[in-house]
Amino acid sequence: MARPPVASLRSRFPRTFERLVEVPGGEVALEHLVQLDRGFEARRGGVVVETEGGPARGTMDVDVALAGGGLSLFYAAYLARAGYRVAVFDRGPIGRAHREWNISRRELRPLVDSSLFSEAEVDELVRFQYRDGIVRWHRGKVHRVREVLDCVIDAQGLLDRLRERATAAGAVLLEGHRLRAYRVGRGGVALDLEQQGGGRTRLTARLLLDGTGAVSPHARFDLVCPTVGGVLSGLELGDGLDELDPEVGEILVSTEDVEEGRQHIWEAFPSATRGSATVYLFYYCEPDTLGVHPLLSLYERFFQLRARYKRGDATLEKPTYGYIPAYTRLRPLPTAPSDRVLLVGDAAGRHSPLTFCGFGSMVRSFRPVGDGVRRLLEQDRLDAGALRAVWREPPALRLLGALALMMVPRGGRGAFGPPRADYHHQPPDEINRLLDTAFGSLAELGQEIFGAMVRDEIGVRDFARFMNLAARDRPSIYREVFQHLTPAEIATWSFHFSSLWARSWAGR
Repeated sequence: MARPPVASLRSRFPRTFERLVEVPGGEVALEHLVQLDRGFEARRGGVVVETEGGPARGTMDVDVALAGGGLSLFYAAYLARAGYRVAVFDRGPIGRAHREWNISRRELRPLVDSSLFSEAEVDELVRFQYRDGIVRWHRGKVHRVREVLDCVIDAQGLLDRLRERATAAGAVLLEGHRLRAYRVGRGGVALDLEQQGGGRTRLTARLLLDGTGAVSPHARFDLVCPTVGGVLSGLELGDGLDELDPEVGEILVSTEDVEEGRQHIWEAFPSATRGSATVYLFYYCEPDTLGVHPLLSLYERFFQLRARYKRGDATLEKPTYGYIPAYTRLRPLPTAPSDRVLLVGDAAGRHSPLTFCGFGSMVRSFRPVGDGVRRLLEQDRLDAGALRAVWREPPALRLLGALALMMVPRGGRGAFGPPRADYHHQPPDEINRLLDTAFGSLAELGQEIFGAMVRDEIGVRDFARFMNLAARDRPSIYREVFQHLTPAEIATWSFHFSSLWARSWAGR
């Protein structure tokens, strides 16, 4: 069945169309939004994968073919500079930023340690650094934390530099090339690419890195975070809850209880321009519960209710949007379907299950994963098991999945379980009350532990202190939390915690 044209959606999403067409490049953004919604809906189809019949041993066109031209350019630049032959292809422009990124200063260290950037260049990429951040849940207290997502990054400048470094090191960039099919063989992968003009390109590689994000046909994640917003100017300044404090970043903030089956959450990161900030609206859910046109629907809510969050006659300067996938570590691990294929970036779903910060995840992982890929290329050990082993994650990520599921209203479990019989009896303010208690306990433990938790660096003993303190403040909290989990998820989480606890004492 033919898809309706983008313009036909105007009557369903009038505020979104009205605001975006006023922005330079807004019509292109609308097309991209519709493309993302459709691509996410159809992500399981469209690419033919054959796990045999590919090229036998011999000379491949490149060592690494990289699908997706966003933050996966980290891998292109890093591997090309190490002397590997790299090709990057994308159905659209390569190195185009349609999100804004925040990160803490200490987390930027891999950019320098990898030799991709100098200290001075990293300083140039940090457009602005605010004083501290807050977490605030509806009708709850303000919980302050430092050194978390406090650096505003020049997103387009970063991608421009990565593109320059990749091409200078010999990487080939193929814009307007969509992956139609690939075949895996003993010696490599044969890729069939379709050009925008209708032509075909055949490319062979020893290894395929899938960095096509949430719309990857191989991505398997149990949570997804639709996110919309943009750079806004004209927000009212002040220290009120509905005003913008130019020295404070708002990391997780809610202004209402569960509405329409979602716990909506806001973020606001001030910029160097007074009265300007990047503002996001998002929610966590399981992929099969998204509905139709999730990003357009969420944008409509953003423009309708933004004043509930921050006052001011705001002007949208630049739209930012996307799907951010992750998995809780309580369900099966996302993996590629065969040898010689490795998922990276959003496709791998390796984000923090608490903050869903894909940029931080990429900066943290590209060097160790890239080094693992280099080692396996040298050894010509590119089987699925060896490739899975290149991922090394902070232990905290195994513990935070339960907190992420707390932000998903009970019921509507999609493919992972039946709707709960008591879904309609869940108090709409339950999520906000639980999270206010949890983050209040973190704040009481001090800045070091609070910051480590949100940066995914917390150790198991500090996590245990956090759990004990939360239970003291709210004795029913674990019964309430476990109501959001299935018995299998509770068992998996308990196994992770006990294993990490035993390891922490064994290493004393």
